[in-house]
Amino acid sequence: MRVLCAMILATVILAALVPSPAQARFGLGLMVGEPTGFSFKWWQDGGTAVNAATGWSLGDGHFYAHGDYVWHRVIQDEKLGGSAPVYYGIGARLLLGDGKDKVGVRIPLGVNYTFEDGRFDVFVEIAPIFNVIPETSFGLSGGLGARFFF
Repeated sequence: MRVLCAMILATVILAALVPSPAQARFGLGLMVGEPTGFSFKWWQDGGTAVNAATGWSLGDGHFYAHGDYVWHRVIQDEKLGGSAPVYYGIGARLLLGDGKDKVGVRIPLGVNYTFEDGRFDVFVEIAPIFNVIPETSFGLSGGLGARFFF
């Protein structure tokens, strides 16, 4: 029952965060760290975005998914030929496997470098986690990755 509730919660959160195609640009890439897997980004108006990832938790050995709503502070650098948005936000994390399922709140902090043509970025982030299901506990996730934008 816990797994079903966690899956429903994650689906509702991610569905509410996904913007319509007319509002945002979509990026898909890879991430290594916690989790190791696929990274997604949907840019929205006003310097906000939805970041999500799905993959494998190397620390726990379970399926991992998260979705975050993030705000950016853009730093333009003409010498480097791109921009480096520092971002922060709030989201949810879902960890499933071996009856040790966890649902938690994430507070991601990161920076991503967007190359001048805007089609490719690299990022690094860290996110404290406050697990709320099945019991309260603290954790940490983070990683680095790259995405290509369509």
